[in-house]
Formats: sequence, C-alpha cells, structure tokens
Amino acid sequence: MKWQGKTVGYALSGSHCTFAEVMPVIQRFIDEGANVVPIVTQTLMTTDTRFGTSADWQRQLKAITGNDIISTIVDAEPLGPSKLLDVMVIAPCTGNTTSKLANAMTDSPVLMAAKAQMRNQRPLVLAISTNDGLGLNAANIAKLLVCKNVYFVPFGQDNPVQKPNSLVAKMELVPEACEAALQGKQLQPLLIERA
Repeated sequence: MKWQGKTVGYALSGSHCTFAEVMPVIQRFIDEGANVVPIVTQTLMTTDTRFGTSADWQRQLKAITGNDIISTIVDAEPLGPSKLLDVMVIAPCTGNTTSKLANAMTDSPVLMAAKAQMRNQRPLVLAISTNDGLGLNAANIAKLLVCKNVYFVPFGQDNPVQKPNSLVAKMELVPEACEAALQGKQLQPLLIERA
C-alpha cells in the first residue's frame, strides 16, 4: 500500500533497545508518502541509555518525519477532536504501556493519543515489546486482543530459554499490520516464531 494522503501517528514507548529497529520502519512510511506524526512517552524525552541518548532519538524522529514531536498530554489531547490520525501505531509498546492501555489509564502523551484514536473508532496498532508478555501482562494483552479497532503487529517469544515470558513484535511488519488495520483486519498469523 502506498501511504500517500494518510496520516500515521507513530508512538514510541520506553523500550529503548527497540528504537534503532523502528527508525527504518518510520522512514518506510515516509518513503511511501505518509505524513507521520511522532508521539513519545516521557521516557524517550528524558532518558539516556546504552542504546542512545534522548537528544539523538529526538533528532532522528524530527529529521525522518519533518514534524514536531508530541511529548505532552496537553499536545496529544487535540488529536481526538481533530481526527488527524488515519491509523496510530505504538511501536514499541512496552508492558507498562500495554497494562495502562488495557486498564484505561491515561498518564502519558502516547496513552492520550491512543485514547483519542479509540474514541474516534479508528485503528490502533500495537507492536508489543515486553519481558512480561507471558507473565502478569498476558492478561492485559488478552484484554486488548478483543478490543474493537485494536490490532497487533505479529509477535512471538524473542528468547524463550533465557527470557521465557518475553514477547516482541516483528517490527518490520508494522506497515503491513497498519494496512490490514485500515481494512478492519488483523494481520495473520498473529503468533509467530521469531528467529
């Protein structure tokens, strides 16, 4: 699908080890004609890690998308009334974000934007990245799997031996999952084996 004329809300939550993996995905949306609105949690705005500095990730997001980053709840709130986003994806979507979304907690720009997208009955796509997906967060993932207009990027265990509860989406499938979501479909297969 070419994304010409479509606006994609691309939200990143705090799975810092996944940021490098999703930057090419954001670039792919841009290359295929999408207007990409970056939305981030406070973690991305304030935390430097061994995977990169906050300033570097912010620079990359602005350079790729050409848009300002939505980084406050106040800035995210107008996304609802404006109905700006054709589709919104949270990639990576941490266990913390998954848990809060499943339990109707809105305490970050990403969650405010997701709430607005759900209120507008428009597709919300989740690309989970959590060490607790088959632990306590399994219940939250299950709650979201049955929500109307919520779709998942296919996911699987990324390291079953050393991290048996960990689940990670196949991030390169984000555009395909979003395309399916725009058609009201879940990209299949949902459960995959990760190499």
